[in-house]
Amino acid sequence: MSAQPPAAAVSSPLAPDMAAKIDAYWRACNYLAAGMIYLLDNPLLREPLKEEHIKKRLLGHWGSSPGLAFMYVHLNRIINAHEQEAIFLAGPGHGAPGVLAPVYLEGTYSEIYPNKSEDEEGMKAFFKQFSFPGGIGSHCTPETPGSIHEGGELGYSISHAIGAAFDNPNLLVAVAVGDGESETGPLATSWHSSKFLNPIRDGAVLPILHLNGYKINNPTLLSRIPKGELAELMRGYGWTPHFVEGDDPMTMHQQMAATMDACYAAIRAFQDEARSSGKATRCHWPMIVLRTPKGWTGPKEVDGRKVEGFWRAHQVPLSGLHNNPPHLHQLEAWLKSYRPEQLFDERGKLIPELRALAPKGTLRMSANPHANGGLLRRALRMPDFRDYALEVPE
Repeated sequence: MSAQPPAAAVSSPLAPDMAAKIDAYWRACNYLAAGMIYLLDNPLLREPLKEEHIKKRLLGHWGSSPGLAFMYVHLNRIINAHEQEAIFLAGPGHGAPGVLAPVYLEGTYSEIYPNKSEDEEGMKAFFKQFSFPGGIGSHCTPETPGSIHEGGELGYSISHAIGAAFDNPNLLVAVAVGDGESETGPLATSWHSSKFLNPIRDGAVLPILHLNGYKINNPTLLSRIPKGELAELMRGYGWTPHFVEGDDPMTMHQQMAATMDACYAAIRAFQDEARSSGKATRCHWPMIVLRTPKGWTGPKEVDGRKVEGFWRAHQVPLSGLHNNPPHLHQLEAWLKSYRPEQLFDERGKLIPELRALAPKGTLRMSANPHANGGLLRRALRMPDFRDYALEVPE
């Protein structure tokens, strides 16, 4: 019988100053995510928002983006604290703004695409290209630095994460699993894949099941069953679940940090025991159930109809902006709620004290060689082809 990892700590591991910085970094991610969906110009709102600043056709998925960015920011803290090599897979690939935003903030996007520079002009180009002709799609497509899983065909995120961990003993693969995605056959079956992870020779996979309650227009099953039943289901699959639930950002940052610390400690304990003893016993690896409102921090209501925490937040929560001053004013108030003037300097670059939260070099999940094709090429072990040649005398 394998040992059980410790339960998630109920504590406040973040000092107030660090919690405030992490929240500010997350606000910057959410600002960029919303900006990608809506803005064609005026990327930092340095003048009143006008119709000509808005894209003519609004495409994208806001609902899961804040949750994905929340995961990414907290994973960055673990990477920095332990110099841990990690990559991130977004199962709900339609939440690409929630991944593209932190990738841009940590500088990788601008390194690969210099015209998307870390300034106001680059941010404008970064916004414009999203879901725009000649630009990029609303999924984590192969053009996204650090992306090895698009997510558009739902159900394969855990399988891909397990595959990435095989034979990579130092790699942590964090994988966001959408609660709509979790209802597909491939995903429901792939929870069993943890049984194939060898704690000696393989890396670890940390699934984060994102329960935001809704698919495109109806509730999700795993968000509706009782918490105890969900915990039993995950234990039955062979995982040890840790729950992070709520909607108050500062409380959630403390919860998530404590839970991440507990999960990382459990992973390392399993690996250290197996690698020191040479015995690869089966581990009941930790996983996180993150329950947040769909469209978290976005508009709570539009035209008197519920949006945040409801299916209406799934794609574009505030549409019909042209010839509609009330909606335009509501969008401006929403974007300004992230206080971009506190997050970006005069040039439009993330301020240094927040930039310091991102990992450096290839420790950035977007720059990890395991998730960027061609950076880990090795010569194939091939026999001499001439040994297999047939003599052709004439």
